[in-house]
Amino acid sequence: MFFRQVHVGPMQNFSYIIGDKNSKEAVVVDAGWEADKLIEIAKKENLQIKKIILTHSHYDHIQKVDELASKTNAEVYFHEDDYNEIKSIIKNPNIKIHKLKNNDEIYVGKIKIKVIHTPGHTPGAICLLAGNKLITGDTLFVNAIGRTDLAGGDSLKLFESLQKLKKLDDKIEVYPGHDYGDIPFSTIGGEKKANPYFKCESKEQFLSLLGVF
Repeated sequence: MFFRQVHVGPMQNFSYIIGDKNSKEAVVVDAGWEADKLIEIAKKENLQIKKIILTHSHYDHIQKVDELASKTNAEVYFHEDDYNEIKSIIKNPNIKIHKLKNNDEIYVGKIKIKVIHTPGHTPGAICLLAGNKLITGDTLFVNAIGRTDLAGGDSLKLFESLQKLKKLDDKIEVYPGHDYGDIPFSTIGGEKKANPYFKCESKEQFLSLLGVF
């Protein structure tokens, strides 16, 4: 499996490229900035971008999806609960769209990517598990979490989503949607030890830490 974490744009965003070296198929996760940069990386690795998965509907993760899909003929995947926001920016009528649900599986060649619905930052926020790598979008950062005070945010739902991620193996690697931490990626076990929000055991403790009462 080819896996690349890519810095893009002026807001410390990460996009990701996952590729099957045998089939030469690749998927891009999040298309907020620098579509040509992502295309060039895939080209250098002799990969063809066939699919684009969006972790949630905020513009810094989706604003280049129409351009990237149009240039690569890639199909676009995102959770059904963020459908209206994302669909509105896709102008090319030839782009094929797929609405995702929790536990759906997307294949890139023989690589399986499992969809984990993690609402809280947005209603349709998702994390993506490929092998031992978990792409968390803006749900979980290194030693931090996504905001819940933006449109569609819900603190209680985010708490519940984090509990879902805690059940994953401690060795699973965590790859966030922004480079906000001291290191660019972490592990589930590392976040259990160091992330104050991820360590919360009760809703009351979590809301208190957020300053939500």
